[in-house]
Amino acid sequence: MLGLKFKLNRKKKFSLEENVYLIQQGNVKLQNELIHSYKPFIAKTVSSVCKRYIHETDDEFSIGLIAFNEAIQKYNVENGSSLLRFAETLIKRKVIDYIRTQSKTKNVSFDIEHSFEDGEFASTSIDDKLSIEAYKKKTDDELRKEEIHKYTEELNQYGISFSDLLQQSPKHADARKNAMTVAEIIAKHDDLKEIFLTKRKLPIKQLETKVDISRKTIERNRKYIMAMTIIFIGDFIFLKDYIKGVLDS
Repeated sequence: MLGLKFKLNRKKKFSLEENVYLIQQGNVKLQNELIHSYKPFIAKTVSSVCKRYIHETDDEFSIGLIAFNEAIQKYNVENGSSLLRFAETLIKRKVIDYIRTQSKTKNVSFDIEHSFEDGEFASTSIDDKLSIEAYKKKTDDELRKEEIHKYTEELNQYGISFSDLLQQSPKHADARKNAMTVAEIIAKHDDLKEIFLTKRKLPIKQLETKVDISRKTIERNRKYIMAMTIIFIGDFIFLKDYIKGVLDS
């Protein structure tokens, strides 16, 4: 009897994603507990961007904390990635944006405007600006490499490799743009996205009613469309920017 009572009173242990769902339903207490427990994760992620140890008193940590909370609110399990992967991406982007904003407002414009009048400050301000630009490029390059690595892992889950993309990528720009458009449509429609994520294949039959592209063309570019769909659905900021640039051109 006592053993039964103990089992009834024992709290159920929820997964991280289940806890996030409860938080999104308004559980503020659980939200505060989750954020507190993941402070080491936030600090580690922010530190990887800043290339130095980040304390909780640092402004960059506060930016990471806000980004983690935003990730909790925006996370959708149907997107296919874990909360921590989504949060990591969002934290890094927010911290980078913060650093860029700070670098722009931290006397850079003042120095550039007055440096040549003062003479002695000219070389310093130019060096500072070059250092900022170099830092931006280095950080973006590192994040881009990390994103490509994650994308490669995601492709492998669908039986696609980069060599497949090189071999099966449509040769004409219009054909590539059409394939990207099909991928975007899959990502925007929950029914198509569910089929893609659960069955790991293109919902070709359902697509025929939504796109003005022949079934034969879709099947011919199947792997390329799947690869583009993975980008649209996932948290691939750099790759997604590239695709949007192609579609807008």
